Amino acid sequence: MTHTLLVAGTASHVGKSTVVAGLCRLLATRDSPVAPYKAQNMSNNARAVATPDGEAGEVGISQYTQARAARIRPTTDVNPVLLKPRGNGESQLIIHGRAVGHYGAGEYYAEHWNRARLAARESWKRLADEYDHIIAEGAGSIAEINLHHRDLANVETARFTDADILLVGDIERGGVFASLVGTLSLMPSDLRKRVIGCLITKFRGDRSLLTPGIEAFEERTDVPILGVLPYNDPGLPEEDSVSLPPRGERATFGANDGVSDERAVTIAVPRLPRISNFTDLEPLAREPGVRIAYLPLTNQIQNADAVVIPGTKNTVDDCLALCSADFDDRLRAFDGPIVGLCGGYQLLGRRITNAAVEGTRSVEEIEGIGLLPVETRFTEEKHVEPVSRPIHGCGPLTGASGVVDGYEIHMGETVALTAVDRPFDGMGAATDRVLGTYVHGLFENETVRDAFLDSVFEHAGIERSPTLTKRQTIEAERESETETEIESPHDRAAALVRKHVDLSALGLAE
Repeated sequence: MTHTLLVAGTASHVGKSTVVAGLCRLLATRDSPVAPYKAQNMSNNARAVATPDGEAGEVGISQYTQARAARIRPTTDVNPVLLKPRGNGESQLIIHGRAVGHYGAGEYYAEHWNRARLAARESWKRLADEYDHIIAEGAGSIAEINLHHRDLANVETARFTDADILLVGDIERGGVFASLVGTLSLMPSDLRKRVIGCLITKFRGDRSLLTPGIEAFEERTDVPILGVLPYNDPGLPEEDSVSLPPRGERATFGANDGVSDERAVTIAVPRLPRISNFTDLEPLAREPGVRIAYLPLTNQIQNADAVVIPGTKNTVDDCLALCSADFDDRLRAFDGPIVGLCGGYQLLGRRITNAAVEGTRSVEEIEGIGLLPVETRFTEEKHVEPVSRPIHGCGPLTGASGVVDGYEIHMGETVALTAVDRPFDGMGAATDRVLGTYVHGLFENETVRDAFLDSVFEHAGIERSPTLTKRQTIEAERESETETEIESPHDRAAALVRKHVDLSALGLAE
């Protein structure tokens, strides 16, 4: 009989995804069949995977990552319902990997929630028929009393899977004991009985200082604290934009690599109001000497060494936002390498047509930034597929060769208006310094990443040392590791859970 463990939280961004990934990898290393599961997710960071009938669909990136941690082939069953916010109170509803439509919250709950619930149950049943363990992830807080009658990811999941519940709260922002006590008191009574323990995450400092609080908490609630996880990011992809700075603030990532700022390059990323799949930038941020700066649209970019425009859930409205802030003028004046990914590719073109289909504004055509001689026309059809294409190195990717693997998730088709380099087997577009492509996961490819960074360092006038590569950094970390070989973020998450969580209380001890 399949055992389901629901990792629920006191709030969003408390570490649920890391705990699920760690438990999945831990069980996978024991050859114990395990799958992750999240009945309903809300995220604009998605990956292309297979649907139950073998077609291409999309799931939230956390469930994709967790499936990789479990060493199984990701399918849409690990995340049967996905909501992708697009602004103005609407989200695109994805069921079993396929887009159903755009709805406000009221319309979704009134007309589509029951269908979503059935889909979630179907997916869990298929997983339960194949795996001994299912590690489910809740969404946000399990204590949202206004949503208990329609809380698919938490309340419904716990009930239809007959799950044990592990409650997670983070101490980083303070008030963890109040959050845990309050959550336990507000949970439905039948779910409260399913809670087998709590975890405290993101702890910094002396563990012994928590002892009085833990003892008082356990005495008050009769629920054990099963672990205290230190603040130690294993490097898993971020699920949503909570990890990014607020729209009016700048933040820089990738600065803790021991490389002086004088020897580093800065890649500017505009903080689009409806940014999506910003995890495409994470492979660059992990490279020594590379800083990724997320900038408000009103910021200057002349001090940056390159610009990458990420995906967007609403190309039309984000194009209008860029132009309203005069970011388009600053980008046209910028003389360094520029890459547009998916929606960013569409923004770099000369125009976008049939815009009323994609946006909320009733306009048939808007001008793009105009750095690539292409045009995008929107239709109702959504394109989702894994891709593997030969690359012809050109523009900012001069020197790249071989095959590029990734995935496409987009609406709209982009065509060239004049002769232009097509770097990906006739797809995408490039000039001497500007490149656009629909390929997500582009910088996960070593040949692309190295070619792009070579062009960025060259433009900055900084010598990129051939010995300063992330691969060698990882090898050095492995050689210095004494207890276990750390091979990936999944392994680091598993090591974190193994060391700091009472697995026997979860029924997961060896």
